[in-house]
Amino acid sequence: MSESLHTVTTLPTTRQAGCPFDPPAELLEARGHGPISRCTHPGGRPGWLITGYDLVRSVLADSRFSSRKELLNVGDFEVPPAPPGEFLLMDDPQHRRYRKPLAGKFTVRRMRLLSMRIEQITADCLDAMEKTGPPADLVTAFAKPIPTMVICELLGVPYEDRGSFQEQIDTFMGGEVSDEELVAAYTATQEYLAELVAAKRAHPTDDVLSELTDSDLNDEELKGISLILLAAGFDTTANMLSLGTFALLRNPAQLAALRADPALTDQAVEELLRYLSVAKTFMRTALEDIELGGTTIEAGTTVVLSYHTANRDPERFTDPHVLDLRRQDAGGHLAFSHGIHQCLGQQLARVEMRVAFRALIDRFPTLRLAVPAEEVVLRPETADIYGVKSLPVTWDATS
Repeated sequence: MSESLHTVTTLPTTRQAGCPFDPPAELLEARGHGPISRCTHPGGRPGWLITGYDLVRSVLADSRFSSRKELLNVGDFEVPPAPPGEFLLMDDPQHRRYRKPLAGKFTVRRMRLLSMRIEQITADCLDAMEKTGPPADLVTAFAKPIPTMVICELLGVPYEDRGSFQEQIDTFMGGEVSDEELVAAYTATQEYLAELVAAKRAHPTDDVLSELTDSDLNDEELKGISLILLAAGFDTTANMLSLGTFALLRNPAQLAALRADPALTDQAVEELLRYLSVAKTFMRTALEDIELGGTTIEAGTTVVLSYHTANRDPERFTDPHVLDLRRQDAGGHLAFSHGIHQCLGQQLARVEMRVAFRALIDRFPTLRLAVPAEEVVLRPETADIYGVKSLPVTWDATS
């Protein structure tokens, strides 16, 4: 079967003109030829592109495909192992050792208990928007400060440090700086987290990081875990809030349905997660020869998993390119991944999105774009997480 497979010469990165929410046309074309295609990694090594829902889900659940950073086979260069604690780029048993102490910190129950605080943080942001008056940049006024405040409070980052933290995370995850600037921002964040871990050991407070200092994890490991939680807890949710609002404003009938029916909020969040898939792709490396979809993936080969096309797979979702907030099967999406690396903070992200989207559309019933949709500036495809750089909005201010 592999001889007749579709080939993608280079991995596509450019979104389709006119629709900032759809995957690149080349990815959709590849999916049209089947769920698996040959590809060439940016470093020149041959690999595989997995675009179908069932195969992506299968790879994510298969321990024969490794997440280990140092095994990536994408070019003629060595990739160093992930630093201690950065468990997203590790396999079991190392991954399990770091994840296990966190499992009880992000339960559905704990996140529900946090909902009142999230409601207050959201209300404070909307109060400030309303007081300042239109227009506003929804990214800086709403989408970034809410998850920043929430994850920093959860982990115990002092209030006065949150602005600089957000700036550093923006720098090394935004995809727009030089290698030197990226390294500088990453190093500064690492240094700050090292000081924070030491402070929590010396003077524990009521937060997750302080609780983790009672485990058998050393300071380097706690620093790495903190970086993963802070970056993932801020950047992904911030971009879902901004890009999700943009998608709703571009689909007025869907927005009207959500305004009219608060009970639709949970379902709407799942559909936006499916439709947008801001975490676009992940990589896995085969530890042995593996048969996948009738094709042999050779040991040592790195495969690219396209979450966006998997979540738009017509064999899994009816009319997948349509944003339908009443969709009944959206909950099967892979926006939070699958298998042992399924997102630990998914319940927190869900609560934040449910609260924030609901509060935003209730507070500003006339919310609309302040610029033509084509003038909204998107994050570059080099960013780790897809989204918008700014989202100018306006509304009818009350006197």
